[in-house]
Amino acid sequence: EAKSFWDDFFNVFGVTRRRVASFEKHVKKIDGKDGFIDLLWKGTLLIEHKSKGKDLDRAHKQALDYFEGIEEKDLPQYVIVSDFERFRLYDLDNGSQFEFNLSELHQNINLFGFIAGYETGVIQNQDPVNIKAAELMGELHDQMKAVGYDGHELEVYL
Repeated sequence: EAKSFWDDFFNVFGVTRRRVASFEKHVKKIDGKDGFIDLLWKGTLLIEHKSKGKDLDRAHKQALDYFEGIEEKDLPQYVIVSDFERFRLYDLDNGSQFEFNLSELHQNINLFGFIAGYETGVIQNQDPVNIKAAELMGELHDQMKAVGYDGHELEVYL
């Protein structure tokens, strides 16, 4: 039932799985043997699915073994391993890992925003030097305006 499980999972995000990913993608593994990736969304996601209660660490190792057989441009950012009951999501770009049970999916739904096309960004504080420079430029503007510079001439000068 893994195929119907993942088809329904993608539907949660308004995405038809057939539009973005395929099941049982054939690859040559690192040891030269044939392998079949359970689900591959080229450049985005690789899923290795196991029966309930199976070892997710082993599933993760198996997923990474497939990378040798995937073209560079198609390597995924995300890896999911699951056994129907448990999910483990790896973001290979930032090294993060999240694990939770299916019953907790609603609390972790934001982790899968990439499926719906959402991008996350990191908001960083401005460098204090930039803030100080902006303040000084504002003061210079006010002083130049006070002595008669205005409009286009002031803009060009600044």
